[in-house]
Amino acid sequence: MPKMAESSSSSSGRSSNPSQEPGVRIIPSKEHRAAADCLAEAFREDDVAKYFVRTPDTETWSDSKKWDMHTRIMSSLVLAHCYKGLALTVGPHHEAVALWMPPGKTMEDRLTMFRSGLVLLNWKLSKEGHHRFTKEFLPLLHRTKSEVLGELDNNSWYLVYIGTKPAARGKGYAKMLIEHVTRQVSDLALELQIKMSRFRISISDL
Repeated sequence: MPKMAESSSSSSGRSSNPSQEPGVRIIPSKEHRAAADCLAEAFREDDVAKYFVRTPDTETWSDSKKWDMHTRIMSSLVLAHCYKGLALTVGPHHEAVALWMPPGKTMEDRLTMFRSGLVLLNWKLSKEGHHRFTKEFLPLLHRTKSEVLGELDNNSWYLVYIGTKPAARGKGYAKMLIEHVTRQVSDLALELQIKMSRFRISISDL
């Protein structure tokens, strides 16, 4: 697996590596909460994100509790990518965040699940929310990825999440986060496939 470099500038003021995007940097684990806040805002109204916290058995939950659970999920996902994948951000205050998974890697091994807090979701989510996240969403995600990528599945960089704060949209941040990886992977002559499929999850789809 190639080591993904952070953006840097030479004394001339230009990027020291043409494959690097200025301002893009790797998120250290100590910044996972700030990165999670970015993704939580970006996916505030996303139907898939709401699917785990707006369930029949959370009707008595306050909006604040549902939001806390939403951000907890994002926090665990960011940490998992800090430990096992590649978590990138751009902007002075985590204006945009991208979570990549390198070829042949997974965030679902026991150690990563424990360190990231993903395993704690078993007890933090409601019973129905837990079922939707672990028994419906994750299997559907794996199945869709396998079907779309086919034989390239285990040799591809996979863009798991990318989001930009509403106030920071339209500035090219998401493009920078994508090109930071695609250009470097291309420079290293590795096979890269990005397959993005937009789909909405409903009970009838699962």
